[in-house]
Amino acid sequence: MNQPDLLERLSNGDTTVFSEIVVHSQELVYNTVLAIVQNEEDAEDVTQEVFIKVYESIGGFRKEAALSTWIYRIAVTKALDFLKTKQRQKNGGLLKRIFISAKEEEPANFYHPGVALDKKEDAAVLFKAINQLPEKQKLAFILHKLEALSNPEIAAVMKISVAAVESLQSRARANLRDILKEYYQLHFK
Repeated sequence: MNQPDLLERLSNGDTTVFSEIVVHSQELVYNTVLAIVQNEEDAEDVTQEVFIKVYESIGGFRKEAALSTWIYRIAVTKALDFLKTKQRQKNGGLLKRIFISAKEEEPANFYHPGVALDKKEDAAVLFKAINQLPEKQKLAFILHKLEALSNPEIAAVMKISVAAVESLQSRARANLRDILKEYYQLHFK
């Protein structure tokens, strides 16, 4: 995706530019959102919301970062907003908490495109562990390990320093080691 060319065409009123952006970014956005929300249907809905936001905001894109970084930032923000809304709804009134079964509280098993079928069970355990991380650690880990972004790219998406990204990743790895250590001790004695 040639950013200067796309933005020039966009400023000249070329309406096909947005569809090119969607085609080029759709898989990237969906995979990122899926890794965060961990539900395929929710990821599809949030991905649509991301592209609606991109369409509505593209005129205000300031070209201070790469277009893909800007789109990542929108995807991450929308996915995290979705999780916060879902959590508020889940924690809703007393009657709702009484009647929610434990099964409904567990994250659904989902297929992430980056996971081979023979590793699906291991991936489910890993994603459950990732879900237990604090929000910023989870995000830094997902963007690095699943989306293969470099630390400077992650820093741009999260609007933090590269050193902060490295620290978040280090703490995420340590926390995951602790979480997974407990799991493997319980299941493989």
